[in-house]
Amino acid sequence: MAGNAGKPVHKPIQPDSFDIPRGHYSPGYQIGNMLFISGQLPIAKGAVPDASMSFEAQVRLVLANIRTVVEAAGGSLTDIAKVNAYITDIALWPEFNRIYVEVFGDHKPARAVVPVPALNHGMKLEVEAVAVVGGGA
Repeated sequence: MAGNAGKPVHKPIQPDSFDIPRGHYSPGYQIGNMLFISGQLPIAKGAVPDASMSFEAQVRLVLANIRTVVEAAGGSLTDIAKVNAYITDIALWPEFNRIYVEVFGDHKPARAVVPVPALNHGMKLEVEAVAVVGGGA
């Protein structure tokens, strides 16, 4: 839906490498240069959700999904301004943080890590993010 004069363009972001979501949402939604990345579970395109994969594998897959959405909008991980991570056991925080630092490097967006009782498909992790990317106005 193109905006009226002076209003930013709104557009869903649906990477080709993602399955179409089963729910009523988009993996990402861009308004002007703001990109809102929906909560990503560790599920690859065409794969059956597998909660038995290691926590490390779940973290790496979720962060790869985040990267895919931001890149589909023309950005990169360094365009991410805010990350919210939901994990089912706060004892997993050090391992999450270790991998997160490896993936994000020197880039340190604002972040929250929130313990939650359960996630869809029995996964241990879900991550959402907000980025500022070029274009879209």
